[in-house]
Amino acid sequence: MSVTAGTLLAGALTWNVTDPAATAFVACYECCSMLRMVSADAFAALLRNNGVSDIYSDGAHRAAYSSDASLYRVTPTVVACPQSSDDVAAILDVCRTEGVPVTARGAGTSVAGNAVGTGVIVDFSRHMNRVLEVDSSSRTAVVQPGTVQAVLQAAVAPHNLRFGPDPSTHTRCTIGGMIGNNACGSRTLGYGRTSDNVSRMELMTGSGEVLRLASAVEGSTVALPDHSPLLDQLRTVTSSGLATIRTQFAQFGRQVSGYALEHLLPENKFDVGRMVVGSEGTLGLLTEATVRLVTEPKVRILVVLGYPDIASAGDAAPTVLGFAPTACEGIDSRIVDVVRERRGHSAVPPLPRGAAWLFVEVVGDTYLDTVALAEQVGHGCGAVDSLVVTDAARAAALWRIRADGAGLAGRSPAGLPAHAGWEDAAVPPARLGEYLRDFDALMDDFGVTGLPYGHFGDGCLHVRIDLPLDKPGGPRVFREFLNAAGTLVASYGGSLSGEHGDGRARSELLPLMYSNEALDLFAAVKHAFDPDNILNPGVVVDPRPLDADLRVPAAPLIRRDLALAYHGDGGDFTQAVHRCTGVGKCRADNTTSGEVMCPSYQATRDEKDSTRGRARVLQEMINGTEITGGWRAPEVHDALDLCLSCKGCASDCPTGVDMAAFKSEVLHQSYKGRLRPPSHYSLGWLPRWAKIASKSPRLVNKATKLPGIGPLALSAAGVDSRRNIPPFAPRTFRSWFESTAHERSTSGDPVILFVDSFTNYFTPEIGIATVRVLEHAGYSPRITDKQQCCGLTWISTGQLAGAKKKLGATVDALSASANNGVPIVGMEPSCTGVLRSDAVELVNNDASRRVAGATRTLAELLKERGWEPPSLSGMKVVAQPHCHHHAVMGWSPDAELLQTAGAEVKRLGGCCGLAGNFGVEKGHYEVSVAVAEQQLLPAIASADESTSILADGYSCRTQLSDLTSRHGQHLAELLASKLP
Repeated sequence: MSVTAGTLLAGALTWNVTDPAATAFVACYECCSMLRMVSADAFAALLRNNGVSDIYSDGAHRAAYSSDASLYRVTPTVVACPQSSDDVAAILDVCRTEGVPVTARGAGTSVAGNAVGTGVIVDFSRHMNRVLEVDSSSRTAVVQPGTVQAVLQAAVAPHNLRFGPDPSTHTRCTIGGMIGNNACGSRTLGYGRTSDNVSRMELMTGSGEVLRLASAVEGSTVALPDHSPLLDQLRTVTSSGLATIRTQFAQFGRQVSGYALEHLLPENKFDVGRMVVGSEGTLGLLTEATVRLVTEPKVRILVVLGYPDIASAGDAAPTVLGFAPTACEGIDSRIVDVVRERRGHSAVPPLPRGAAWLFVEVVGDTYLDTVALAEQVGHGCGAVDSLVVTDAARAAALWRIRADGAGLAGRSPAGLPAHAGWEDAAVPPARLGEYLRDFDALMDDFGVTGLPYGHFGDGCLHVRIDLPLDKPGGPRVFREFLNAAGTLVASYGGSLSGEHGDGRARSELLPLMYSNEALDLFAAVKHAFDPDNILNPGVVVDPRPLDADLRVPAAPLIRRDLALAYHGDGGDFTQAVHRCTGVGKCRADNTTSGEVMCPSYQATRDEKDSTRGRARVLQEMINGTEITGGWRAPEVHDALDLCLSCKGCASDCPTGVDMAAFKSEVLHQSYKGRLRPPSHYSLGWLPRWAKIASKSPRLVNKATKLPGIGPLALSAAGVDSRRNIPPFAPRTFRSWFESTAHERSTSGDPVILFVDSFTNYFTPEIGIATVRVLEHAGYSPRITDKQQCCGLTWISTGQLAGAKKKLGATVDALSASANNGVPIVGMEPSCTGVLRSDAVELVNNDASRRVAGATRTLAELLKERGWEPPSLSGMKVVAQPHCHHHAVMGWSPDAELLQTAGAEVKRLGGCCGLAGNFGVEKGHYEVSVAVAEQQLLPAIASADESTSILADGYSCRTQLSDLTSRHGQHLAELLASKLP
């Protein structure tokens, strides 16, 4: 049956792609292929029997890979992670024999549905991710396809070299993915597209032939195999379409849609290697590439040009090109406003006047000459205002706004979910301003909005649009809009795609851009490389309908009986989960960024354990087709098990996914009215047990040290036996505070200390230090009449009904102070974060919002006060900000305070790995330690004994004491130790 179907399909590929019979046949063939495919587990076993060992057929992994960064949802049969080219060959052989589709995947950041498929997803990023060789003399590097672009940059940086193309996803996108889509990035003006920077590649075609191709870069001779039936067939195809290729291809730099057939022309030396770049995995699987490197410029300067609107910025782009910049990027106030709303005004450095801006980068050999050129750009491009940015940190903050564009644009100006699909069209740069005006008018005609930005120097516009996909008739509107947009860009002589490829979103639209003759050439090229149509079928040739397999319309709304409010998502859990657009920032290495997300992925490198992977599993849970068990589905709990609830994604994910909240909701719904795991009662009720233990702390401490008692108690509580039971303080903080009240002045400004359970029962010395600092700053600290609890441990274990009750009582106890303008200061960052964030989502009343607005960290309050800290000059500090501190409040005030005090601070990113109850629970110890080994433990190992370890979080200090011989200090302790 496979042979017969494959033979018929080969014939179908010679048909005109607009022929309805051809489209119907391919749809029927795909359906039949799926019906005759063996089960996922059986097919995985078949691959293992052929030597491929790293295979996943479980529901959680299949769900995690069901989507990329696009709107499309296609659940694969299995996921294969090859460890060598032999594995790749084996996968292709088995799939060709069985007629099973194969889709190559790097980081899964494709926005057009290029990296999803029904058969085998081949994830190159897990194992085939190494830089194999760097040759500084020839300025080349040999890499495996799964090598992350930023990893390559780090490997070649010591040679003062770089790989030129740099997409905004450079921290996680792979070189193989960049070759697949012919990625460009912000600096194409300086360094060209990926196709301009690949000199050699090894490719396994759909027919099983291995091609070793050398590209004609900088006039070099193209080296091709001496005997290749495929290449002979390709020469015949090319010779039959010379006129079509010469008149329809390579009309401007960002014409990326379709196959780059211009490279096959005789005058271009029949450069098959460059033609393959951008073919989206439909012609072969890359197993190795040699890439060109360029010299890193000595000086880079950013110039920001302000314009009254984004179309005016587009008008100015051709003038900017006259200054030979390496980058010319456009954004407008709509994206900047989102950044300010989500991250605070401090996240946006000063910008010149205007409502739209061009970020222009110029480079040079000397600082003075480069600044002079930057000033010429500022004065010579018709801007209403300009700013030359010479401070590297400020420039980096501005570039970050542009780099996070795809995620930031995930909510439209109307506050609705904004979608990819019409993502990266390009027009000749001279026509960009005119096109932008017409495109805005088109959006108005459809009643939709979006946040445009892009590579204006190349004429490439990115935008996500709030098309009503979740409404009745939404897919029809989606189809109509994409057809209208495609017609518009074609009328400008533009390209449907400017760098991301056609994928499932735009392949069907290729007839708007190319003639039937050109489309026939595409089909013939596809057939030469992949006669059985197993490589990424449905893309470029014989496309899937652009409105098929859409992810959002398949998702029913979940609004009822939720414990959390999901304010930003209309109270809808479905919309909250679909915040994840798949940009994959959770997969980025956070060792240099100061960010937290995603600690479990950093430890396991398993897509299932990324924020995106978990979101995809939850989306499949909601769909109820592949994952049928609802809240209690094993696949859901498998995916969420290693989520540390660190909340790093809530701030670091550009779309604002809060997986910690989702995990709490899932646990709440799963165990509502049911028996829970032991750790939910032990660790989840920790404040309750601590209160009881505080009656006789010495007795309890002695009992836990008795031989056999400690390990037995830990095991019964669901705690890993390698952990320690922390000692209870001999005297609680509240007891100290009340007994010493007569010694303290009441003349200062009132401030309420929120006395959390950790400070009160375990570390009262931190509360005492906080009181000292506040009194020195002119405050009179006070506490609530009774011990209150924020319910954090109940929240993290999903006991949200109990958490709401406890947190509601706490809000009531603090609301009077908040109403009177008295600040509330938290000492434990996680508990402070609950008052600032979770209370609003869980208690959800005016009092909770007022308490959230009144709550401060110690550093925030001291900064507002303008307090001058004691000198910490000469002190070295390694700082491990608590994850919730980073995510909810932000650690910048703490950094500024320490800088003002004169301390030399090394701030760590990432998570300590303990994360409340996570690292203590059975089954999590190894991952907890692996997370600590990312940043915390190496930093401690390299710090001398005189270096202070700053760790405000109780979890962070506990992890330190468990895994090292060092002791962590709270900021209050550090400051108090230097007070007179």
